Amino acid sequence: MKLDEIVSYFEELAPTAYQEEYDNAGLIVGDASMEVKAALLTLDVTPEVVLEAIDKGANLIISHHPIIFRGINKFTGSSYVEKTVAAAIKNDIAIFAAHTNFDSMMGGVNLSIARKLGITNLEILQPINNGLFKLVTFVPVDSVEKVRDAMFKAGAGQIGGYDCCSFGSEGFGTFRAGDNTHPYVGQKGEMHREPEVRVETILPKNILARVVEKMIEAHPYEEVAYDIYPLEIPYRQVGLGMVGNIEEPVASVDFLRQVKEVFGAGVVRYTALSRQVIKRVAFCGGSGASLIGKAIGSGADIFITSDIKYHQFFDADGRIIIADIGHFESEQFTIELFYEYLLKKFPTFAVLKSRVNTNPINYL
Repeated sequence: MKLDEIVSYFEELAPTAYQEEYDNAGLIVGDASMEVKAALLTLDVTPEVVLEAIDKGANLIISHHPIIFRGINKFTGSSYVEKTVAAAIKNDIAIFAAHTNFDSMMGGVNLSIARKLGITNLEILQPINNGLFKLVTFVPVDSVEKVRDAMFKAGAGQIGGYDCCSFGSEGFGTFRAGDNTHPYVGQKGEMHREPEVRVETILPKNILARVVEKMIEAHPYEEVAYDIYPLEIPYRQVGLGMVGNIEEPVASVDFLRQVKEVFGAGVVRYTALSRQVIKRVAFCGGSGASLIGKAIGSGADIFITSDIKYHQFFDADGRIIIADIGHFESEQFTIELFYEYLLKKFPTFAVLKSRVNTNPINYL
């Protein structure tokens, strides 16, 4: 298949519009029009992973962490990044990454943590605040259902567990058609007053262009009037970290032992056991120190993440248990999600899981 089919699917699944500013998700190496024979899934891309792809006949590597975060000025092979990119280009291997955009989706990295620990009733810990828009258009009465349905089919109108959400208010639109127009109603050169419905709905920014396109296609007017308003409200379907509950309370030390075993952590660094039992769990795959305050505010008994610095452990302050299980350990099951999503969408495509352990950290 063409590489752009996979790129388009991931853009729909985990839009790069939701990646963090420092990130570099998306197609990093390769031509989107190239034919891909097989994909190798990995957490990180290293020279060893590229060699594995060559050995297995895969000309696409899909990783969680981008091989390039910043610009590269030279290709001298002096770093593992330069060596990896050079080897991929030399062997016609494309590299694609789904990173913080995949972290931020409800079905992304944190879902894998929830599944492994049996955490349910999931909520985003820190929803994004600039991800929603309100789209308003003005439609003649006899075309309202057609236009509204087109917007819904394009993905607009979802609020939590509800879909097809909109509001309509009746009024009158006025216009005068010019000589070079083809008006749906009214006569050229004459002021016209038409009964219309103001239709408004809500939608995430990643589908805004598509919804507007479908709205215009369904609208009968030659010139469609519409407004777009950014909404300063949390978009609770996208964001960093998650929080949820486990079915039965577990003693704190037993829960930590379970976490260590499930994630194969060489060590778990944690604060004082200020909770005797664990019932509500906050978590963030990767570096989640910035969410400690959100985890406390969520009422969680424990916050599981990685890359916590010494002084950040003090932020627990007896209000929560902080457990650092390691960056690789917290995100390793992302590969399973990639595999699941790709096979569901492309059941006949060859998808392989990397056997290379890319964790750069060892424990004694």
